[in-house]
Amino acid sequence: MMSSRPRATPAGTKTSLQSTQKLKPFPLFVELGGGCPPVVRLGLATRGNTHLAAEDVAHAVERGVNYLNWCGYDDGIAKALRGKLIRRKRVAVAMQLDSQDACSAATELEEALRLLGTDRIDVVTFYYVESKSEWKRIASHDGALQVLEAEKQKGRVGLVGLTTHQRKLAAQCAEEKKLDLLMVRYNAAHRGAEQDVFPVTERVGTPVVVYTAQRWGAMTRPTRDDPPEFTPPAATDWYRFALANPVVSVVLMAPNGRQELEEDLKLLDDWRAPTPAEFEAMAKHGLRVRKNAGRFP
Repeated sequence: MMSSRPRATPAGTKTSLQSTQKLKPFPLFVELGGGCPPVVRLGLATRGNTHLAAEDVAHAVERGVNYLNWCGYDDGIAKALRGKLIRRKRVAVAMQLDSQDACSAATELEEALRLLGTDRIDVVTFYYVESKSEWKRIASHDGALQVLEAEKQKGRVGLVGLTTHQRKLAAQCAEEKKLDLLMVRYNAAHRGAEQDVFPVTERVGTPVVVYTAQRWGAMTRPTRDDPPEFTPPAATDWYRFALANPVVSVVLMAPNGRQELEEDLKLLDDWRAPTPAEFEAMAKHGLRVRKNAGRFP
């Protein structure tokens, strides 16, 4: 594995399809700042509909994963941290905050710290902010942003970010420079961030965490338009596709159980960029998935 540790968005890096195909090297680590340790660009996320035990999370960390995106439940990540199955300083812990007003945000953050058994959360993103009015509420004088900014000064929060499906909103928020990080959807079937978000975050130096790299598993399944003898690439290749874009700091995997986790972790044993031919084949399959896999907002 490579030990190169670039900044989250290297200055002067182009984000076109052609340049990502030729990108060398394929960094393993990224520096997010905010007191976070250097993180491996393949992160682990939990969701309410997935199941990972605390031992599974500890295993992922032992294999090298150290960006943990917690879903807010008393799940495997919470239990692994609270039970001290992993060394806290070794990992960057991220969470999504539902609250938009100051009072609710303070209460929610305290509960999260208690449930995780920690005195610091490295990344807190406002969860699924889908309209400008929601962001204005968060950033108002009595909004949740002021609470997190105060907690940053105390050292209890490292970075403050935004999770959204709305690419133009994400870009606008990055332009305001009130946030340290963005979390957006990005995969081979949903590449709008390449035009709407990444050029802005690259220019202002905002790290980007991406999710839904497999488009809920659709990328690994065939479509009726596939060419003869085409076999859809495995999950690890779809993470590789997202990571081939140098503006992507971390791509999140969200395995449902130990078997899927082990499959995803194989990427760490074969850490490399896709070849131009592989990238092109995945990009074409992404278009077919977009056409056949249902509604794409």
